Amino acid sequence: MNCLGCKLANKEEAVNVVYEDDYVCCILDHNPYNEGHILILPKKHIRYFDELDENTGKSIIKASGIISKAIRKLFNPDGITICQNGGVFDELTHFHMHIVPRYEGQDFAEFYTEDGKTHIEEVNKLEETKRNIIKTLNVLN
Repeated sequence: MNCLGCKLANKEEAVNVVYEDDYVCCILDHNPYNEGHILILPKKHIRYFDELDENTGKSIIKASGIISKAIRKLFNPDGITICQNGGVFDELTHFHMHIVPRYEGQDFAEFYTEDGKTHIEEVNKLEETKRNIIKTLNVLN
């Protein structure tokens, strides 16, 4: 199978992993809405939410909680949005959830700006963001 989501989740492509277990891999979004925008991807190919098996589903929920706690501590956002886009809105054609730190005044309906840029000014900060999230996760555990 030539699935980009599978390749990302199994680290066959360059990714910034912040957390993983036997069922999921959590990576920084390569084009983040805000610093700390993370994707949770199942390691096995799953396309739709209703195809999640029990272990993968539990792992996704567990990772969401762990990562949300780290995001709150590290970035102090006004809120966190956790969402999943399926069907034609899933450009990876592989189930994934977004965990996005958000700040008052941001209109999330406009996820990306018209010029394709995100709200984060320095996308090249991914390596630094990755280190900071991993460090925070280690402190919290």
